[in-house]
Amino acid sequence: MALLILRCVFLMVAAGLALTLIKSGIVPEHSTWMAWGTFGGTMALALGIIALDMAVRRKRLDVITAVYFGLLVGLLMTFILGLALTPLQLSDKQRQTVQLVSGLILCYLCISLLLQTKDDFRFIIPYVEFVKELRGSRPWILDTSAVIDGRIADVLETGILDAQLIMPKFVITELQTIADSGDRLRRSRGRRGLDILNRLRGNAKIQLAIFDRDLPEFAGQPVDLKLVALAKHVGGKLITNDYNLNKIAQLHGVEVINLNDLANALKPVFVPGEQILVKIIKPGEAPGQGVGYLEDGTMVVVESGRDQLNKLVNVAVTSVLQTSAGRMVFGRFESVKESDKVAEE
Repeated sequence: MALLILRCVFLMVAAGLALTLIKSGIVPEHSTWMAWGTFGGTMALALGIIALDMAVRRKRLDVITAVYFGLLVGLLMTFILGLALTPLQLSDKQRQTVQLVSGLILCYLCISLLLQTKDDFRFIIPYVEFVKELRGSRPWILDTSAVIDGRIADVLETGILDAQLIMPKFVITELQTIADSGDRLRRSRGRRGLDILNRLRGNAKIQLAIFDRDLPEFAGQPVDLKLVALAKHVGGKLITNDYNLNKIAQLHGVEVINLNDLANALKPVFVPGEQILVKIIKPGEAPGQGVGYLEDGTMVVVESGRDQLNKLVNVAVTSVLQTSAGRMVFGRFESVKESDKVAEE
């Protein structure tokens, strides 16, 4: 309703402006067709502006702000240039021509510069600094593997972590390429990644930004090195479960959040001698070993458990091996669970 009222008022002001132009003497008094042409042209221009406003429904505040500040700085520089031209003894027409041309160029350059650097733009006044408010101290940059994995969405939806997410455009392109792959498994993984990305964007509690700029450091680089360069550029952290990217980022001094390490940190801690229940589902590599899995996917290697296949057994933990690829628990077979003994009898 407010927009409708604004547009009606705008049309009324446009009509008043047209009548003012007609009565001002710019349009010959006895030329009826020019008067109607001026009125019709003014109203058509107003309707065109309203139609353009309605066509562009989703307007980005950072773009509008960049245009406003660019135009303001450009006009200010044009005014200063006009003052600098005063000692040159130019005629009024020459000065106006120079100011118009320089104003056009300066406004364009200022707006273009701010549009290209709007993500890094800071408007600073002494003792006051206006910056875009970001959640958390440092942004997180999503890798393709982290998006396809999907666990990052579950972690963020808990609300325990508070940081801005950055999704590079080249990662989205890679996801689209995987989703269009001829291989059924790769296509399924790519579509899952796109679904997770849409899930993140649809959550109002998650601040997700698409980074669509091409930095000079990206030229000719593979996706992994582009991610490292972007992390350095924005001072952020990489989120991934890709082992190779993890090592490359560490070589370049970029901090990495490994989803596997995060998941392992949240798993229960076992100490030697602790009793756990596990079902032996397959024989192990060494003689006499059996292998089972806990509910969270942790592998349990059981000594003397080969003969207890498909049975729920009590295992005494002997040691735990922790790696970035996951956690392995080693234990010793103690006894078969009572319910399984009764079933056998």
